[in-house]
Amino acid sequence: MPRPLNDSQQSRLVVTTPPGSPDRAWLATGYAEVRAILGDDRFSTLPPAANASDSRRLIQPGNLLHYDAPEHTRMRKMLMPEFTLRRVRTLEPLVERVVTERLDALEHAGQPVDLISHFVWPTTSLVGCSILGIPRDDQAELARHIDTHRIDNPDREQREAAGNAYLSYLSKYMRQKRRKPGDDLLGRLIVEHGAELTEAELLGTATTLLASLIQNVAGTLGLGTLALLENPEQLALLLKRPELIDHAVEEVIRSVSVIAMASPRTALEDVPIAGRVIRTGETVACSLLGANGTTAPGEPKAPLDITRDNSGHMAFGHGIHYCIGALVTRMELRIAIAGLLERFPTVRLAVPPDGLRFSSRAVETLPVVW
Repeated sequence: MPRPLNDSQQSRLVVTTPPGSPDRAWLATGYAEVRAILGDDRFSTLPPAANASDSRRLIQPGNLLHYDAPEHTRMRKMLMPEFTLRRVRTLEPLVERVVTERLDALEHAGQPVDLISHFVWPTTSLVGCSILGIPRDDQAELARHIDTHRIDNPDREQREAAGNAYLSYLSKYMRQKRRKPGDDLLGRLIVEHGAELTEAELLGTATTLLASLIQNVAGTLGLGTLALLENPEQLALLLKRPELIDHAVEEVIRSVSVIAMASPRTALEDVPIAGRVIRTGETVACSLLGANGTTAPGEPKAPLDITRDNSGHMAFGHGIHYCIGALVTRMELRIAIAGLLERFPTVRLAVPPDGLRFSSRAVETLPVVW
Protein backbone atom coordinates (compact mmCIF):
# COMPACT_ATOMS: atom_id res chain seq x y z
CA MET A 1 0.00 0.00 0.00
CA PRO A 2 1.40 3.46 -0.88
CA ARG A 3 2.42 5.42 2.19
CA PRO A 4 0.72 8.72 3.09
CA LEU A 5 1.98 11.71 1.13
CA ASN A 6 3.22 13.63 4.17
CA ASP A 7 3.70 13.28 7.90
CA SER A 8 0.71 15.49 8.73
CA GLN A 9 -1.68 12.81 7.49
CA GLN A 10 -2.36 11.06 10.75
CA SER A 11 -4.85 8.21 10.73
CA ARG A 12 -8.27 9.62 11.52
CA LEU A 13 -11.72 8.08 11.77
CA VAL A 14 -14.22 10.01 13.90
CA VAL A 15 -17.90 9.90 14.79
CA THR A 16 -19.70 13.00 13.52
CA THR A 17 -23.04 12.60 15.33
CA PRO A 18 -23.80 13.62 18.95
CA PRO A 19 -23.05 11.04 21.67
CA GLY A 20 -25.84 8.47 21.97
CA SER A 21 -27.34 9.33 18.58
CA PRO A 22 -29.29 6.34 17.19
CA ASP A 23 -28.07 7.13 13.66
CA ARG A 24 -24.34 7.24 14.16
CA ALA A 25 -22.26 8.51 11.22
CA TRP A 26 -18.54 8.69 10.61
CA LEU A 27 -15.94 10.83 8.87
CA ALA A 28 -12.69 9.32 7.60
CA THR A 29 -9.85 11.74 6.86
CA GLY A 30 -6.76 9.54 7.20
CA TYR A 31 -5.14 8.11 4.08
CA ALA A 32 -5.15 4.51 5.30
CA GLU A 33 -8.77 4.68 6.52
CA VAL A 34 -10.11 6.27 3.32
CA ARG A 35 -8.28 3.77 1.14
CA ALA A 36 -9.52 0.84 3.23
CA ILE A 37 -13.15 1.98 3.18
CA LEU A 38 -13.27 2.81 -0.54
CA GLY A 39 -11.73 -0.55 -1.41
CA ASP A 40 -14.03 -2.65 0.81
CA ASP A 41 -17.12 -4.25 -0.76
CA ARG A 42 -18.69 -4.47 2.70
CA PHE A 43 -19.66 -0.84 2.13
CA SER A 44 -22.47 0.16 -0.24
CA THR A 45 -22.49 3.29 -2.38
CA LEU A 46 -26.27 3.32 -2.81
CA PRO A 47 -27.64 6.67 -1.61
CA PRO A 48 -28.12 6.55 2.19
CA ALA A 49 -31.77 6.27 3.27
CA ALA A 50 -33.94 4.91 6.07
CA ASN A 51 -34.34 1.55 4.34
CA ALA A 52 -33.21 -0.37 1.26
CA SER A 53 -36.31 0.47 -0.77
CA ASP A 54 -35.91 4.21 -0.17
CA SER A 55 -32.22 3.95 -1.00
CA ARG A 56 -32.87 2.36 -4.38
CA ARG A 57 -35.49 5.00 -5.20
CA LEU A 58 -32.82 7.68 -4.75
CA ILE A 59 -30.51 6.15 -7.35
CA GLN A 60 -29.80 8.41 -10.30
CA PRO A 61 -29.97 6.07 -13.32
CA GLY A 62 -26.69 5.98 -15.21
CA ASN A 63 -24.63 7.47 -12.36
CA LEU A 64 -21.99 4.82 -11.59
CA LEU A 65 -21.44 6.25 -8.11
CA HIS A 66 -25.00 5.21 -7.16
CA TYR A 67 -24.62 1.52 -7.98
CA ASP A 68 -23.22 -1.52 -6.22
CA ALA A 69 -22.28 -4.76 -7.97
CA PRO A 70 -23.68 -6.35 -10.04
CA GLU A 71 -25.45 -3.28 -11.49
CA HIS A 72 -22.25 -1.24 -11.26
CA THR A 73 -20.28 -3.99 -12.97
CA ARG A 74 -22.80 -4.14 -15.82
CA MET A 75 -22.74 -0.37 -16.42
CA ARG A 76 -18.99 0.06 -16.06
CA LYS A 77 -18.26 -2.84 -18.41
CA MET A 78 -20.22 -1.08 -21.15
CA LEU A 79 -18.27 2.15 -20.71
CA MET A 80 -14.74 0.85 -20.14
CA PRO A 81 -13.84 0.39 -23.85
CA GLU A 82 -14.23 4.16 -24.24
CA PHE A 83 -11.67 4.89 -21.52
CA THR A 84 -8.85 2.47 -22.25
CA LEU A 85 -5.33 3.80 -22.83
CA ARG A 86 -5.61 2.94 -26.51
CA ARG A 87 -8.88 4.86 -26.92
CA VAL A 88 -7.61 7.84 -24.92
CA ARG A 89 -4.56 8.09 -27.17
CA THR A 90 -6.85 8.49 -30.18
CA LEU A 91 -8.26 11.60 -28.48
CA GLU A 92 -4.90 13.35 -28.21
CA PRO A 93 -5.09 15.06 -31.65
CA LEU A 94 -8.51 16.49 -30.71
CA VAL A 95 -7.19 17.88 -27.43
CA GLU A 96 -4.04 19.26 -29.08
CA ARG A 97 -6.14 21.01 -31.72
CA VAL A 98 -8.50 22.54 -29.15
CA VAL A 99 -5.64 23.66 -26.90
CA THR A 100 -3.87 25.33 -29.84
CA GLU A 101 -7.07 27.14 -30.87
CA ARG A 102 -7.67 28.38 -27.33
CA LEU A 103 -4.07 29.52 -26.88
CA ASP A 104 -4.39 31.50 -30.12
CA ALA A 105 -7.55 33.12 -28.74
CA LEU A 106 -5.79 33.80 -25.44
CA GLU A 107 -2.89 35.49 -27.20
CA HIS A 108 -5.22 37.75 -29.19
CA ALA A 109 -7.41 38.69 -26.20
CA GLY A 110 -4.93 41.22 -24.82
CA GLN A 111 -3.38 41.44 -21.37
CA PRO A 112 -4.28 40.94 -18.61
CA VAL A 113 -6.59 38.11 -19.62
CA ASP A 114 -8.78 35.76 -17.61
CA LEU A 115 -7.36 32.28 -18.06
CA ILE A 116 -10.60 30.64 -16.90
CA SER A 117 -12.99 32.22 -19.40
CA HIS A 118 -10.57 32.31 -22.33
CA PHE A 119 -8.72 29.02 -21.93
CA VAL A 120 -9.74 26.67 -19.13
CA TRP A 121 -13.51 26.57 -19.53
CA PRO A 122 -13.59 26.67 -23.37
CA THR A 123 -10.93 23.95 -23.62
CA THR A 124 -12.67 21.47 -21.33
CA SER A 125 -16.09 22.30 -22.79
CA LEU A 126 -14.99 21.76 -26.39
CA VAL A 127 -13.14 18.55 -25.55
CA GLY A 128 -15.90 17.10 -23.36
CA CYS A 129 -18.66 17.88 -25.83
CA SER A 130 -16.63 16.57 -28.77
CA ILE A 131 -15.95 13.26 -27.00
CA LEU A 132 -19.70 12.76 -26.56
CA GLY A 133 -20.51 14.01 -30.07
CA ILE A 134 -22.34 17.21 -29.06
CA PRO A 135 -22.62 19.48 -32.13
CA ARG A 136 -20.20 22.40 -31.94
CA ASP A 137 -22.98 24.96 -32.36
CA ASP A 138 -24.59 23.69 -29.14
CA GLN A 139 -21.45 23.35 -27.03
CA ALA A 140 -21.15 26.86 -25.60
CA GLU A 141 -24.77 27.01 -24.45
CA LEU A 142 -24.64 23.55 -22.93
CA ALA A 143 -21.44 24.43 -21.05
CA ARG A 144 -23.15 27.52 -19.64
CA HIS A 145 -26.00 25.38 -18.33
CA ILE A 146 -23.51 23.10 -16.59
CA ASP A 147 -21.66 26.04 -15.03
CA THR A 148 -24.87 27.76 -13.86
CA HIS A 149 -26.25 24.51 -12.42
CA ARG A 150 -23.28 23.97 -10.09
CA ILE A 151 -24.33 23.26 -6.53
CA ASP A 152 -22.69 26.36 -5.02
CA ASN A 153 -24.65 28.78 -7.23
CA PRO A 154 -26.63 30.75 -4.61
CA ASP A 155 -29.45 31.59 -7.06
CA ARG A 156 -31.66 28.53 -6.62
CA GLU A 157 -34.15 29.52 -9.32
CA GLN A 158 -31.39 30.16 -11.83
CA ARG A 159 -29.66 26.92 -10.86
CA GLU A 160 -32.82 24.84 -11.32
CA ALA A 161 -33.65 26.49 -14.64
CA ALA A 162 -30.18 25.69 -15.94
CA GLY A 163 -30.47 22.09 -14.75
CA ASN A 164 -33.82 21.68 -16.48
CA ALA A 165 -32.47 23.18 -19.71
CA TYR A 166 -29.46 20.87 -19.55
CA LEU A 167 -31.59 17.75 -19.08
CA SER A 168 -34.08 18.89 -21.72
CA TYR A 169 -31.32 19.31 -24.29
CA LEU A 170 -29.72 15.96 -23.50
CA SER A 171 -33.09 14.15 -23.56
CA LYS A 172 -33.73 15.44 -27.07
CA TYR A 173 -30.15 14.67 -28.07
CA MET A 174 -30.40 11.08 -26.81
CA ARG A 175 -33.50 10.49 -28.92
CA GLN A 176 -31.59 11.75 -31.97
CA LYS A 177 -28.63 9.52 -31.12
CA ARG A 178 -30.89 6.47 -30.93
CA ARG A 179 -31.94 7.15 -34.52
CA LYS A 180 -28.49 8.12 -35.83
CA PRO A 181 -25.74 7.07 -33.39
CA GLY A 182 -22.60 8.42 -35.07
CA ASP A 183 -18.95 7.58 -34.32
CA ASP A 184 -18.49 9.06 -30.85
CA LEU A 185 -18.67 7.80 -27.28
CA LEU A 186 -22.46 7.89 -27.00
CA GLY A 187 -22.95 6.63 -30.54
CA ARG A 188 -20.73 3.62 -29.96
CA LEU A 189 -22.42 2.96 -26.62
CA ILE A 190 -25.81 2.90 -28.34
CA VAL A 191 -24.62 0.68 -31.18
CA GLU A 192 -22.98 -1.84 -28.83
CA HIS A 193 -25.34 -1.73 -25.84
CA GLY A 194 -28.41 0.32 -26.79
CA ALA A 195 -30.78 -2.60 -26.27
CA GLU A 196 -29.40 -3.15 -22.74
CA LEU A 197 -29.78 0.47 -21.61
CA THR A 198 -33.03 2.06 -20.54
CA GLU A 199 -33.74 5.60 -21.68
CA ALA A 200 -33.15 6.81 -18.12
CA GLU A 201 -29.80 5.00 -17.91
CA LEU A 202 -28.62 6.39 -21.22
CA LEU A 203 -29.64 9.94 -20.29
CA GLY A 204 -28.07 9.62 -16.84
CA THR A 205 -24.84 8.30 -18.32
CA ALA A 206 -24.62 11.21 -20.75
CA THR A 207 -25.46 13.72 -18.02
CA THR A 208 -22.87 12.54 -15.51
CA LEU A 209 -20.13 11.96 -18.08
CA LEU A 210 -20.51 15.35 -19.71
CA ALA A 211 -20.62 17.25 -16.41
CA SER A 212 -17.52 15.39 -15.20
CA LEU A 213 -15.57 15.86 -18.43
CA ILE A 214 -16.26 19.60 -18.37
CA GLN A 215 -16.73 20.75 -14.78
CA ASN A 216 -14.31 18.49 -12.92
CA VAL A 217 -11.54 18.79 -15.50
CA ALA A 218 -12.01 22.58 -15.67
CA GLY A 219 -11.79 22.86 -11.90
CA THR A 220 -8.60 20.82 -11.84
CA LEU A 221 -7.00 22.69 -14.75
CA GLY A 222 -7.79 26.10 -13.27
CA LEU A 223 -6.74 25.31 -9.71
CA GLY A 224 -3.77 23.26 -10.90
CA THR A 225 -2.47 26.11 -13.05
CA LEU A 226 -2.91 28.47 -10.10
CA ALA A 227 -0.97 26.06 -7.88
CA LEU A 228 1.96 26.18 -10.31
CA LEU A 229 1.81 29.99 -10.55
CA GLU A 230 1.86 30.23 -6.75
CA ASN A 231 4.93 27.99 -6.60
CA PRO A 232 7.36 29.78 -8.95
CA GLU A 233 10.31 27.52 -8.09
CA GLN A 234 8.29 24.48 -9.18
CA LEU A 235 7.07 26.28 -12.29
CA ALA A 236 10.67 27.18 -13.16
CA LEU A 237 11.70 23.56 -12.64
CA LEU A 238 8.96 22.34 -14.98
CA LEU A 239 10.00 24.87 -17.63
CA LYS A 240 13.59 23.71 -17.29
CA ARG A 241 12.67 20.01 -17.23
CA PRO A 242 9.51 19.51 -19.33
CA GLU A 243 9.94 15.75 -18.98
CA LEU A 244 8.50 16.18 -15.46
CA ILE A 245 5.07 17.04 -16.89
CA ASP A 246 3.48 13.70 -15.92
CA HIS A 247 4.69 14.05 -12.32
CA ALA A 248 3.55 17.68 -12.31
CA VAL A 249 0.08 16.67 -13.48
CA GLU A 250 -0.24 14.07 -10.71
CA GLU A 251 0.94 16.60 -8.14
CA VAL A 252 -1.60 19.25 -9.15
CA ILE A 253 -4.40 16.66 -9.30
CA ARG A 254 -3.53 15.59 -5.76
CA SER A 255 -3.03 19.11 -4.49
CA VAL A 256 -6.41 20.45 -5.68
CA SER A 257 -8.59 17.32 -5.30
CA VAL A 258 -11.66 18.98 -6.83
CA ILE A 259 -13.89 16.19 -5.54
CA ALA A 260 -13.56 16.91 -1.83
CA MET A 261 -15.59 13.96 -0.56
CA ALA A 262 -16.22 10.51 -1.98
CA SER A 263 -19.87 9.48 -2.24
CA PRO A 264 -21.13 8.26 1.18
CA ARG A 265 -20.65 4.61 2.07
CA THR A 266 -23.07 2.54 4.15
CA ALA A 267 -21.83 -0.50 6.05
CA LEU A 268 -23.53 -3.74 4.96
CA GLU A 269 -22.15 -5.51 8.03
CA ASP A 270 -20.00 -4.61 11.02
CA VAL A 271 -16.62 -3.51 9.66
CA PRO A 272 -13.54 -2.98 11.88
CA ILE A 273 -11.46 -0.01 10.71
CA ALA A 274 -8.49 1.52 12.55
CA GLY A 275 -9.37 -0.12 15.84
CA ARG A 276 -13.02 0.96 15.69
CA VAL A 277 -16.15 -0.72 14.36
CA ILE A 278 -18.51 0.84 11.82
CA ARG A 279 -21.75 -1.00 12.47
CA THR A 280 -24.25 -2.33 9.96
CA GLY A 281 -26.32 0.51 8.50
CA GLU A 282 -24.00 3.30 9.63
CA THR A 283 -22.71 5.72 7.01
CA VAL A 284 -19.20 7.02 6.56
CA ALA A 285 -18.02 10.03 4.58
CA CYS A 286 -14.50 9.82 3.16
CA SER A 287 -12.55 13.07 2.77
CA LEU A 288 -10.40 12.95 -0.34
CA LEU A 289 -8.94 16.30 0.68
CA GLY A 290 -7.85 14.82 3.99
CA ALA A 291 -6.49 11.65 2.43
CA ASN A 292 -4.47 13.67 -0.08
CA GLY A 293 -3.12 16.09 2.51
CA THR A 294 -4.63 19.14 0.84
CA THR A 295 -7.19 21.85 1.62
CA ALA A 296 -10.26 23.46 0.09
CA PRO A 297 -9.86 26.03 -2.74
CA GLY A 298 -8.56 29.36 -1.47
CA GLU A 299 -7.08 27.97 1.75
CA PRO A 300 -3.32 27.73 2.40
CA LYS A 301 -1.72 24.65 0.90
CA ALA A 302 1.55 22.83 1.41
CA PRO A 303 4.18 23.61 -1.26
CA LEU A 304 4.08 21.57 -4.44
CA ASP A 305 6.75 19.02 -5.27
CA ILE A 306 6.56 17.99 -8.93
CA THR A 307 9.40 15.49 -8.48
CA ARG A 308 7.42 13.40 -5.99
CA ASP A 309 5.83 10.06 -6.91
CA ASN A 310 2.13 10.68 -6.34
CA SER A 311 0.83 7.48 -7.91
CA GLY A 312 -0.99 6.57 -4.70
CA HIS A 313 -3.08 9.74 -4.38
CA MET A 314 -6.82 9.44 -3.86
CA ALA A 315 -8.13 12.29 -6.03
CA PHE A 316 -9.75 9.78 -8.40
CA GLY A 317 -11.04 7.59 -5.57
CA HIS A 318 -10.14 3.96 -5.05
CA GLY A 319 -11.63 0.51 -5.57
CA ILE A 320 -14.39 -0.38 -8.02
CA HIS A 321 -15.56 3.25 -8.15
CA TYR A 322 -12.16 4.59 -9.22
CA CYS A 323 -12.84 7.42 -11.69
CA ILE A 324 -13.50 5.92 -15.11
CA GLY A 325 -12.26 9.10 -16.81
CA ALA A 326 -8.92 9.34 -14.99
CA LEU A 327 -6.84 8.67 -18.12
CA VAL A 328 -8.73 11.30 -20.10
CA THR A 329 -8.25 13.86 -17.33
CA ARG A 330 -4.51 13.18 -17.09
CA MET A 331 -4.06 13.40 -20.85
CA GLU A 332 -6.04 16.65 -21.17
CA LEU A 333 -4.20 18.30 -18.28
CA ARG A 334 -0.82 17.23 -19.64
CA ILE A 335 -1.49 18.71 -23.08
CA ALA A 336 -3.15 21.88 -21.75
CA ILE A 337 -0.52 22.73 -19.11
CA ALA A 338 2.42 21.86 -21.37
CA GLY A 339 0.89 23.87 -24.22
CA LEU A 340 0.26 26.90 -22.02
CA LEU A 341 3.80 26.97 -20.65
CA GLU A 342 5.39 26.39 -24.05
CA ARG A 343 3.44 29.29 -25.58
CA PHE A 344 3.71 31.61 -22.57
CA PRO A 345 6.76 30.61 -20.48
CA THR A 346 6.63 33.89 -18.53
CA VAL A 347 2.94 33.54 -17.57
CA ARG A 348 2.21 34.91 -14.09
CA LEU A 349 -0.67 36.16 -11.97
CA ALA A 350 -1.89 39.67 -12.77
CA VAL A 351 -3.48 40.14 -9.33
CA PRO A 352 -2.47 39.24 -5.76
CA PRO A 353 -3.59 35.71 -4.81
CA ASP A 354 -5.81 37.07 -2.03
CA GLY A 355 -7.83 38.93 -4.67
CA LEU A 356 -9.00 35.70 -6.35
CA ARG A 357 -12.50 34.26 -5.87
CA PHE A 358 -13.21 30.57 -5.42
CA SER A 359 -16.18 28.25 -5.65
CA SER A 360 -16.31 24.81 -4.05
CA ARG A 361 -14.52 23.20 -7.00
CA ALA A 362 -12.78 25.97 -8.91
CA VAL A 363 -11.17 29.37 -9.08
CA GLU A 364 -13.75 31.73 -10.59
CA THR A 365 -11.35 34.01 -12.47
CA LEU A 366 -7.60 33.81 -13.01
CA PRO A 367 -6.18 37.03 -14.50
CA VAL A 368 -2.70 36.50 -15.96
CA VAL A 369 -0.04 38.33 -17.96
CA TRP A 370 3.15 37.12 -19.63
